[in-house]
Amino acid sequence: MITSIHTLIYSDDANATRAFFRDVFGWEYVTEDFDHDWLIFKSGPSEMGVHPTHSEWEGQTYDHPRHHLIAVMCDNIEATVADLQAKGAEFRGAIEQREYGRVVMMAVPGADDIQLYEPSHKLAYNP
Repeated sequence: MITSIHTLIYSDDANATRAFFRDVFGWEYVTEDFDHDWLIFKSGPSEMGVHPTHSEWEGQTYDHPRHHLIAVMCDNIEATVADLQAKGAEFRGAIEQREYGRVVMMAVPGADDIQLYEPSHKLAYNP
């Protein structure tokens, strides 16, 4: 039986990326016996959505390339952005309203950006 989702981030500077999740997000982690710099993070409750690469909704057409996206969710995006910025996080652009919630892209040292969002949809887990 599937028990959870394990996501992976491939980084040009794995130690900087790990430090970001450890120090800025404050996520708990475990280490591997063979390498105590190899951190595996507890990322909390999770859910996974599957989006179409082509769709039409309310008279608009949406096309997206096939890809994967990592998003971290929050209850109050303004407060979360302020808290993370105080810890050194950088964001790309302003918070935007989308059909599924409010979002902003966050820079991750050594890796691709991830999305921070405050969902407006039903959640697949109990917070």
